[in-house]
Amino acid sequence: MSASDPHPSQLDPERRQVDRTQEQHPGTDADHPPPPTPESAERVSGSDVDVLVIGGGIQGVGAAQAAAAEGHTVALLERSEAAIGTSSRSSKLIHGGLRYLETYQFRLVRESLNERKILQRVAPHLVRLVPFYIPVYKGMKRGPWMIRAGLTLYALLGGLRKSARFRSIPRSEWASLDGLDTRNLRAVFRYYDGQTDDAALCRAVLASAIELGALVDAGAKVISAKREGERWRVRFVRGGVEQECLAKVIVNATGPWANRVAELADPKPPMREIDLVGGTHIEVRGTLEQGIYYTEAPEDQRAVFSIPWKGRIMVGTTEQPFTGNPSEIQPTREEIDYLLNVHRRYFPDSKGELLSAWAGLRVLPRAESDAFSRPRDVTLVGNGERPSWVGVYGGKLTGYRHTAEEILDVIRPSLAPAKRKADTEELRLPELERVTVWTDGPV
Repeated sequence: MSASDPHPSQLDPERRQVDRTQEQHPGTDADHPPPPTPESAERVSGSDVDVLVIGGGIQGVGAAQAAAAEGHTVALLERSEAAIGTSSRSSKLIHGGLRYLETYQFRLVRESLNERKILQRVAPHLVRLVPFYIPVYKGMKRGPWMIRAGLTLYALLGGLRKSARFRSIPRSEWASLDGLDTRNLRAVFRYYDGQTDDAALCRAVLASAIELGALVDAGAKVISAKREGERWRVRFVRGGVEQECLAKVIVNATGPWANRVAELADPKPPMREIDLVGGTHIEVRGTLEQGIYYTEAPEDQRAVFSIPWKGRIMVGTTEQPFTGNPSEIQPTREEIDYLLNVHRRYFPDSKGELLSAWAGLRVLPRAESDAFSRPRDVTLVGNGERPSWVGVYGGKLTGYRHTAEEILDVIRPSLAPAKRKADTEELRLPELERVTVWTDGPV
């Protein structure tokens, strides 16, 4: 199938006339809608499956793909569109998480670097390595020696592959760094990490799940789940019509909505106490030709990225506690000003004209500590040794495939053995879209 050919899941627009919320993907509107969510030709209504996934974000579509690849019958219900929430509102990076070394999350970094390598192989049309620059100034919390030590450890955790190497940029080349402020600049380091289009990646994984036999309905809002014997009877509304399906196991991968969805179940499954943390990104007019800049916010020493993104500059992110309806998360004026100030600090010649701003939510374990210091590992909460319900809390875009394998490990005792269809570590993702990240062409 060529990149220009429609995927089978994108055909027949008539059956896509279903209820949708008013939420939008960042960078889209009524005149510039996102590509359609892949859906299966066969509907979920009336099906009886091994695994029902609720949620069409990256963790949900990853779980559906993994379960279908394992040979199980799978259905997925998404209340709106794929990647409508957090999965289209990230920094769009496929990375190990250099900053997580400060909080000693070495296993997470190693796993993420390995997943980055896998994604480069199975989705080269969606993931590519790009240069990251870390400028170090006088008076910064993290001096050159600390940055060098962190990058050395990062390279070691990456297996010392060529893609994990870094270098110090000589002073003679500083003038070429997109107008980066060189006053009081002590050093600049360059290393490589991955960039993607998060929503496009999510749609591609969902399309892969469909190719493996998964049933997928978008615009399907779950209203109840009742355990009857060895199965869950799940009721949902699609196109204004109440429908139902049966499933042996439910994977609740609804991100910030996880506990709200769990409350719909009878009996109620175990839940995890969580905090929701809002993260805002802004897009400003301008271009960055050399790569991504990893900077330190003067106000609180947090890491903030300035990222070339589709002919603009994306700057993010923030971390603000959020307690409202996840569907209503919006950037605050304070967050926008914070990001504008950080960007203008490092690129003083940039006018930083604000073009758009958008926010998403992270799910973190409840704690008294600040968001930065809390672990980013995913937490799976099941209802027993042979669970029929698994709640997915947290997780990173980069690690979605590894998380899906962990979910399979948890639910495997609850399912009959099946004949494996594919290995997601080797299965190439379909090319639904040509994704242009930088101005020089597709990633």
